[in-house]
Amino acid sequence: MNTTLQPDAPFSCNYSPQIPELLLKLNCSIVISTYQAGKLVMISPKDENSLITLPRSFDKPMGFDVHDDKLILACKDEVIVFENSQDLATHYPNKMHTYDSLFLPRMTYYTGHVDMHDISFGNKGIWAVNTSFSCVCLINGNHNFIPKWKPKFISELVSEDRCHLNGLVMQDGNPLYVTALGTSDTPQGWRDSIMEGGVLIDLSTDENIFEGLPMPHSPIFYKGELYVLLSATGQLVRLDVKNKKIEVIQDLEGFCRGLDIIGDYAFIGMSKLRETSSTFAKLAFTETADKAGIKIVHIPTKAMVGEIEYKTSVDEIYEVKTLQESIRPNILNTINPIHKYSLSIPGKTFWGNPNDKTFSNR
Repeated sequence: MNTTLQPDAPFSCNYSPQIPELLLKLNCSIVISTYQAGKLVMISPKDENSLITLPRSFDKPMGFDVHDDKLILACKDEVIVFENSQDLATHYPNKMHTYDSLFLPRMTYYTGHVDMHDISFGNKGIWAVNTSFSCVCLINGNHNFIPKWKPKFISELVSEDRCHLNGLVMQDGNPLYVTALGTSDTPQGWRDSIMEGGVLIDLSTDENIFEGLPMPHSPIFYKGELYVLLSATGQLVRLDVKNKKIEVIQDLEGFCRGLDIIGDYAFIGMSKLRETSSTFAKLAFTETADKAGIKIVHIPTKAMVGEIEYKTSVDEIYEVKTLQESIRPNILNTINPIHKYSLSIPGKTFWGNPNDKTFSNR
């Protein structure tokens, strides 16, 4: 393992030496959300031998999705929409000619504190899993959220996190499957059966396709097949929906959550277990899951091919995605006022001068 950044510096990590070269080969960067640290973190190949990390602060960032030049991010009580501008990236005042993409805040939806988890672009707008209200909802600005579906075992729409609905699978722009950690209809009832209570539900039929799953998270389609992380047993699995079979791809030996696949490589988030959590105390690897980071698995061979381990700052990861065709991305939050000096209109972009309030054409 190589060491990057200074010892004990924020977001310092160890990583397998082949990871920078792999990211260059795949022409991508890694993006993670860590609600515990309040950051969206972009991990990029500086060259074939080293990685560079760019963290940005957000209020409890959870699920996010990227589609074309747009990115959406679910936070504590809002959903933020960003748009990428390569031209503004090139002329970013703080580091000119450094970044190949720059995601700028363009719109905020105020959802209220409803604990949004997975979120996705869809045909009808922004779809999200509303964990507090145990439903799948649309976000369009007309209301805090518009409930569109809830499991048949949930009797009423209330803010009680009854089944811990979390994962969302889209197909052709519409929600297809969701994962939940239980089928309880009582407040926080899912906590009583975390080792065997998880389900995969088909929204079109309201049927539980799989039951007895140990804390399923982060379901995604890849090449027509469905992959899920079983967090309570630390496994990446492939679910055969037709034949109701589960195939273990890799035992990850820790709490896994956050999954993306590109070029047959699965990028998986690993989290430390909370020492004070009575729920996590039930898991078999409580004493050994002491590192947070990313593990990379080559799906065809089921081989572990790389790992990133954080030494500081990151304890828990929610979402992991690869940002394709970008090896030096940047994103601006609304905390730092520099985002206010970027302007984009059809055919032109401008960066303002904070000192004299003027804008130069790019």
